Amino acid sequence: MRRTAFILGSGLLLLVAFWNSVTWHLQRFWGASGYFWQAQWEKLLSTFEGMEWMLYFIGTIQVPGLLFWSFNGLLLVVDTTGKPNFISRYRIQVGKNEPVDAEKLRQSIRTVLFNQYMISLPMVVLLYPILKLWGDPCRRELPTFHWFLLELTVFTLIEEVLFYYSHRLLHHPTFYKKIHKKHHEWTAPVGVISFYAHPIEHVVSNTLPVMVGPIVMGSHLSSITMWFSLAVIITTISHCGYHLPFLPSPEFHDYHHLKFNQCYGVLGVLDHLHGTDTLFKQTKAYERHILLLGLTPLSESIPDPPKKME
Repeated sequence: MRRTAFILGSGLLLLVAFWNSVTWHLQRFWGASGYFWQAQWEKLLSTFEGMEWMLYFIGTIQVPGLLFWSFNGLLLVVDTTGKPNFISRYRIQVGKNEPVDAEKLRQSIRTVLFNQYMISLPMVVLLYPILKLWGDPCRRELPTFHWFLLELTVFTLIEEVLFYYSHRLLHHPTFYKKIHKKHHEWTAPVGVISFYAHPIEHVVSNTLPVMVGPIVMGSHLSSITMWFSLAVIITTISHCGYHLPFLPSPEFHDYHHLKFNQCYGVLGVLDHLHGTDTLFKQTKAYERHILLLGLTPLSESIPDPPKKME
């Protein structure tokens, strides 16, 4: 018991020391560049004086949208051609989407564009007056580094809770057939279908969980832009179908698309608490659910067991 307590205590102290060291160095960088970014922000405010809503539109719609389509544009090249091989070799579900069904993809992209510009866009426009009730999102002073870290933590936790429970609710038979089944047409997902969903699902499960955090925190536009951008990149990675080196593992959500009734969340914390990842933990996919720090695909170093002959 004492040995366990000593090991856990030592590990905790090392973790705290490491975290403090990382945040100290990042804070120094943030502080050193803070005057530069503050000056750039003030120039933007001067340029858009009286038209801050345009600055808000650029930060919340255009920047995340550009990142989404730039990243997915690269992935779509691989999905449709199977090249370059140094990316396609990291495919999770080997043998699927090689190449992707072109007609199915075109239809999915039309739905994604509808969701982005006919649903997300009006919701983000409505978000602006709500944010202004708490404070101007385009206020002059940029947030401090530690405040942004706190915001990012709150945003992530709120998204995890809202996404997990809304997503799990959509798997109830009452809602699955009419709403969520559309998203699960892709049992082997590709990045762009992260927003391929029924309009109700796109509102309840895709958009609101990401928007609530900035409302709660009364966030600055800079924090909102970084959060929205991070959110679209992470959901693209989760759906991309490739376990690429040095990027977060998509194995968790990929397994959800494969099996439907496991791995409902983003972080996996609530899945662990509710036991909705027990089958996943018994698979090779769980062993592969790590950050790949080498160049050898995990499907080769940790292959699935051979299928039993009937």
